[in-house]
Amino acid sequence: MTMPSDWVLRHTRDLAPGRRVLDLACGSGRHVRLLAAQGHAVTALDRDAAALATLADVAAECIEADIEGGPWPLHGRRFDLVVVTNYLWRPLLSQITACVAPGGRLVYETFALGHEQHGRPTRPDFLLRPGELLGLAEPGLQVGAYEEGLLDGPLRRVQRIVLDRVGADGVAPVLRL
Repeated sequence: MTMPSDWVLRHTRDLAPGRRVLDLACGSGRHVRLLAAQGHAVTALDRDAAALATLADVAAECIEADIEGGPWPLHGRRFDLVVVTNYLWRPLLSQITACVAPGGRLVYETFALGHEQHGRPTRPDFLLRPGELLGLAEPGLQVGAYEEGLLDGPLRRVQRIVLDRVGADGVAPVLRL
């Protein structure tokens, strides 16, 4: 199994147990397993039924849905943490940010232009333009951390962001970096 992303590890370690967590486009569930083991109520969403079936031993709600071609399955649901890695479908970005509850956090990491020199994906539709994730910082969402560049092991060009939604008290959660 693939190891959890260091970005996800770094920006979820201060999350108190028992939080509502969404792993969107979770694939084989590397972050689902990590976050469920930490005592969170995890929802795993992916279109690949076979990938979700590998999570049968994990205490998680598994939702099989084609979010690119079908209806959005999470209307009205909010999560304390939303994790998205290695996935980009621009028409859903507003639905993804809408899933972040007041006081919650979005941890997003995916491939950026220039990655096509190192592997898949290679189509510009699936590669972020420079600074593109920063555009998700709409009113009520504050940038807690941002990185863009080339990573090794394996070599890949990425963008990654942490966005914190302002809580009912008007304050975003404090990050422990």
